Amino acid sequence: MTPTLKRKFVLNNAEGLHARPATTLVKIANEFNAKLHLLHGNERVDLKSIMGVLSLGVPQGSEVVIEAVGDDADRALIKIIDFLNQLNLKK
Repeated sequence: MTPTLKRKFVLNNAEGLHARPATTLVKIANEFNAKLHLLHGNERVDLKSIMGVLSLGVPQGSEVVIEAVGDDADRALIKIIDFLNQLNLKK
């Protein structure tokens, strides 16, 4: 069985995970075959679903967890974290 990779991340950008960055995040997630999930609080959604990601309403300063399972899970996490780091630079 393939292990689940997890990575915690704090969103420090001014507006949290609003529509535009959520759309880009979902687009990135869909580049990979891995099963990807985003966790915020007690909620867990499919990272490949824009409606799921937007339903979390992740505000500035929130900690999220990205879960990845599959052959390309490591590459998916790298690209997702890179995007989130760039998003945090836009304060």
